[in-house]
Amino acid sequence: MYEFRKQASGQGFGTRAEGPESVVGHMRKIDRAKRLIRKHSRLFMCPLCGAPVSFNEASSLICSTGHCFDLSKYGYIHLLPRPVKPAKYDKAMFESRHVICRSGFFSELVEQIRDIVRNGIGNTHKRINVLDAGCGEGSHLADLVKGLGLTDAEVLGVGMDISKYGIRIASREYPGLIWCVADLAQSPFMDQQFDVILNIFSPSNYSEFARMLHDDGVLIKIVPGRDYLKELRNIFYGQTDKQSYSNERVVTHFRQHFRLVDTRQIRYSRRLNPTDLKHLIYMTPLSWGTTEKNIQRVLQMGISSVTIDVTMVVGKKG
Repeated sequence: MYEFRKQASGQGFGTRAEGPESVVGHMRKIDRAKRLIRKHSRLFMCPLCGAPVSFNEASSLICSTGHCFDLSKYGYIHLLPRPVKPAKYDKAMFESRHVICRSGFFSELVEQIRDIVRNGIGNTHKRINVLDAGCGEGSHLADLVKGLGLTDAEVLGVGMDISKYGIRIASREYPGLIWCVADLAQSPFMDQQFDVILNIFSPSNYSEFARMLHDDGVLIKIVPGRDYLKELRNIFYGQTDKQSYSNERVVTHFRQHFRLVDTRQIRYSRRLNPTDLKHLIYMTPLSWGTTEKNIQRVLQMGISSVTIDVTMVVGKKG
């Protein structure tokens, strides 16, 4: 459902909402989403005109010029001014990604992110606002926020992705966070609202990152390394120019926009059962350029483990 509309009027805030950990357990997901967005509505701005917005009694974010964005029945806010259908990023792909994430496939990666946030931000802020720009189905952000919740700081997690399929899963599985369908090029957030911005295996917009990040905040970007899923890459792209990969250009581009404060290489192996292997193949872009026949051939090869090899770059403004 297309959930942007133009409205002539509408305004008002409800009662002050509680944070994710203090919301009554039996509360419906949609009601939790309303309370959370109402409480933190000052984070948002209109992605069309840049005006501040308020969350009205009809469960919509509306700006002073009448641009109105409705809360979906699934519990996320839809902030795209026009429908978008990203190629290949369909419901099945995000469901497979969710299965892989819940299996602990990326647990070491998330722990490294958690360590950076704890050491660099957690001791200096009473509340930490974290934005995952390109959050997909939301598991990375949810795992990070859950871990950071063990500290004394209040943590607010906000996830945005251009795909409604990924955000629907995120809002279904993790109702204690704010989820938005939005375009990074027209980010719906006010200036300097976030202490941490995550950008994991996703395109970047450094001017928007700089605008939305606090002056002392950190940008954490994760990019694949040379051997990331090499077992699959060698099979799908053996003897072609896609068999090898370098992230040097991406890291160099990062350093041209943000001051590099940390770099980490994260590498480990993960064992897979046949079901997880199937989901991994269907979630990774490595399989998008091949045929279904080739995918079935790979599934029959009995691959029992794969390599996770990523580069984490951490930057600050200035």
